Amino acid sequence: MAIRRGSHCVYDTRYHLVWAPKYRKWVLQGAIRERVRELFCEIAAHHGFEMEELEVDKDHVHLFLSFPPRYSISAVVGLLKAVSAKEIREEFPEVRKQLWGGEFWEDGYFVRTVGDKVTAEVIRKYIRFHEAKKRGVDQ
Repeated sequence: MAIRRGSHCVYDTRYHLVWAPKYRKWVLQGAIRERVRELFCEIAAHHGFEMEELEVDKDHVHLFLSFPPRYSISAVVGLLKAVSAKEIREEFPEVRKQLWGGEFWEDGYFVRTVGDKVTAEVIRKYIRFHEAKKRGVDQ
């Protein structure tokens, strides 16, 4: 993924997201699995998210995507979960028998920010360098 531009920003944000269906049920199989993949890709395209990788396993999903900084991580996860859950419940009413509480996805999720060569240590060194440089100019 390359550095992207918004109307008031330049960004390179990438996130690894993981979450599961309610009760970690094995419902992400067959036609439901394929439809979840399609929905995530459609939602991403509609909102300007860049999906680099997507894996839908029988009891959880992994996404590797970038999105503009105008979106919070929780808003993106909420959007992906809400839209996909609504569509899956409408298109596959039989899933309600397995997920008796009316919810499709678990409440929580895992997120990790991801960088290529810009690791946490590189950022620390960059900040320390500028702090030392500023002290040198002040003296």
